[in-house]
Amino acid sequence: MAYLPNEISGPVPNDADRMFWHYCQQHELRFQQCTSCRRFRHPPTPVCPHCQSFTNEWVVAPATGVVFSFTIVHHPAHPAMKTVVPYNVVVVDFPAYNHVRLVSNLIEVPAQEIRIGMEVAVAWETAGNGMVVPRFKRKISA
Repeated sequence: MAYLPNEISGPVPNDADRMFWHYCQQHELRFQQCTSCRRFRHPPTPVCPHCQSFTNEWVVAPATGVVFSFTIVHHPAHPAMKTVVPYNVVVVDFPAYNHVRLVSNLIEVPAQEIRIGMEVAVAWETAGNGMVVPRFKRKISA
């Protein structure tokens, strides 16, 4: 599940990730958790890759994570993206949830300030097709 800048488009849910996007529309970040082995997984799948169970539940995710990896996109992969480059793509890690990871974007942070290990907090934005998508902002320390 890759994310495009919100001016362009948003996700189109499929059978496997429909519930993920349903919760996002309610501003709830949730991950699948296997009810047999208790492992978290993302992207969503009908079968647990660890124990092959078909049972799962959707658990509210922490509001914060850390940047595991990132890249800055300078070359548009599609002509519609020409007006929004450069933009970042980040992989956010959730250590407390078996290091489940989510691909998204970091907003309101200049590219040169993005760092692996940076603490980030979920922020909700509406994409061009009206879908609410999870993005991330730098976590402000209390």
